[in-house]
Amino acid sequence: MTQFLSLLMNGVSLGAIYALIALGFVIIFKASEVVSFTHGSLLLLGAYSIARLSEPLGFFLAALVGIAITALAALLVERLIINRLRGAPVISLAIVTIGVDIILLTELIRRIGSDILNVPHPWGGGSFRIGAVGISDNRLIATIVAGVLIALFFVAFKYSSWGVSMRASAEDGETAALMGIKQGRVSALAWIVAGALAGVAALFLVGSPTPGVSATVYTVALRALPAAILGGLDSTGGALVGGLLIGVAESLASGYQDQLLFLGRGFGDVVPYIVMIAVLLVRPSGLFGTKELTRV
Repeated sequence: MTQFLSLLMNGVSLGAIYALIALGFVIIFKASEVVSFTHGSLLLLGAYSIARLSEPLGFFLAALVGIAITALAALLVERLIINRLRGAPVISLAIVTIGVDIILLTELIRRIGSDILNVPHPWGGGSFRIGAVGISDNRLIATIVAGVLIALFFVAFKYSSWGVSMRASAEDGETAALMGIKQGRVSALAWIVAGALAGVAALFLVGSPTPGVSATVYTVALRALPAAILGGLDSTGGALVGGLLIGVAESLASGYQDQLLFLGRGFGDVVPYIVMIAVLLVRPSGLFGTKELTRV
């Protein structure tokens, strides 16, 4: 039971980080109808920037600058590429983001090389324990920060003019444009927010129990994509639920891998995709995604 509770707590904390990344996927999709595959390289860019800037600037200033760099990079992708291709087929836009992702990833991997860059988190590698059940301080702080940011986002999404504009654009882009909503501005802000959330997620992903920044940080975004799809690509609440489900499932599968050896080693790495496929077989639009009816 102790092992199960520990794995559950760690799964929830990992799921909170996944939820931040998945929320970025959903925000961009709602604003510009693009499935952005640049998130992996943006995540790695945020982690790399924070690691490199920590020594000259100190941890907290480096974290702020690193998050800002990630948000700026996301904005540049939107302004220089996505905005210029507005109206192009959705599949074309998705392929373009894959190309951008490969370019950024290749350059970042070249810069990182085989090194593992350290990020000097002030809370170090300590852990928080309730009886025999423990969780690293880094993951605990990540859960709290993610919870606060997600709550603030939902408030802004519901009550701010940007949130109303995004919901209107997602519902009917042409009508929203006729009502005076500038879709280009909505899309730009969405990419900025998504980039900033990726930067925050990167800040905690490279802390305990993860040893530091390496090229493998990129794969985390690939595991967060199933969380967004599972919850429904057009559902902000679904991103939260999907992230938590994927995080818990991955943690439990990795924790009980000795009992699951008949499924092969590294089974925990593919669990997010197995869960996603299982849900989509039952609900093709995701748990909370909008069902589209087509007349035939």
